[in-house]
Amino acid sequence: MFAAGCGASRLAAASSFPMKDRTGPSMLQEAEAIETRALEEIGRADDPSDLEDIRIRYMGKNGDLTRILRSVGKAAPEDRPRIGQRVNQAKQAIGEALEARRAACETGRESASGTLDVTLPGRRPPLGSKHPLTLIREEVSEIFRDMGFSVVDGPEVEWDYYNFEALNIPRDHPARDTQDTFYLGSDIVLRTHTSPVQVRVMEQQQPPVRVIVPGRTYRNENPDATHAFTFHQCEGLYVDKGVTMAQLKGDMTYFAQRLFGGKVKVRFLPDFFPFTEPSVQYDFSCVACGGGGCRICKNTGWLEISGAGMVDPAVFGFVDYDPELYTGYAFGMGLDRLAMFKYGIESIHMFLENDLRLLERP
Repeated sequence: MFAAGCGASRLAAASSFPMKDRTGPSMLQEAEAIETRALEEIGRADDPSDLEDIRIRYMGKNGDLTRILRSVGKAAPEDRPRIGQRVNQAKQAIGEALEARRAACETGRESASGTLDVTLPGRRPPLGSKHPLTLIREEVSEIFRDMGFSVVDGPEVEWDYYNFEALNIPRDHPARDTQDTFYLGSDIVLRTHTSPVQVRVMEQQQPPVRVIVPGRTYRNENPDATHAFTFHQCEGLYVDKGVTMAQLKGDMTYFAQRLFGGKVKVRFLPDFFPFTEPSVQYDFSCVACGGGGCRICKNTGWLEISGAGMVDPAVFGFVDYDPELYTGYAFGMGLDRLAMFKYGIESIHMFLENDLRLLERP
């Protein structure tokens, strides 16, 4: 505990230690003596201005510890690391003692002046909150669980076979050029989507299959407000007898209205993906303007979400599903993109910057 309380007179400036002998042992002794002297003075101080004088005298621009560091070059090379370490230890000890003594003096002043009301409730410490990507992943997973889907996961470092070939994207397919893939070897990649997990699930399970696969993916993108080298996707797959495109649109509409509200509409536009046929791009009506046109939707009234379609029978060939017996649909969506729309986040890079203000948004 600190020594005596308030009422001590203001401290006079102490003379600096002599700096004549520049040997390593003597400098180490000086640092230790300075720390001892400073801690004693801190224990006697009872005023913030006194504490500031002590800080300047020992750790300021021309303080005693600072002058030792400036003189380290005069010591033997083998002694210099020990001197620097000892001075830093002294600085840390003095700094911690100053902070503790400032707090003690403030508490004593409040008690003496009668401004401290001990009957008031304590201050609640600030609590953390979930990251927007965690929130959107949990909400998307909950919606699809309610629709009968299971949530599965898989490796982020993936075989080329699962990431491309088993999804009907052979080595010479032009679709590979659009993936901007990070290769870790000739047959190993950082997955460019979470669809490889769908193949892994179908290898191990006969229909019916109804799964979603949320997770992190990687692409060698040129970064901008909506593109980053790593992002989060959620793929979905439903395979059974008699699955149709109408079910895909119905499920996507239900999902959109659960996530963004009952007035959201869904539209399908023709597209192409190697692993679905027919393929579509699906959009949601703008959640900001309700479809009237605004800056977010570029005055189109629609937000592009991602791609979907009926599973290409060629994909069933890789997992020994009978395409004459089973049909299925698959879809994908960017969780980062959904979070940006739902929480009003301007740039995808905000998810990667560790800015705590992002967690303070309502």
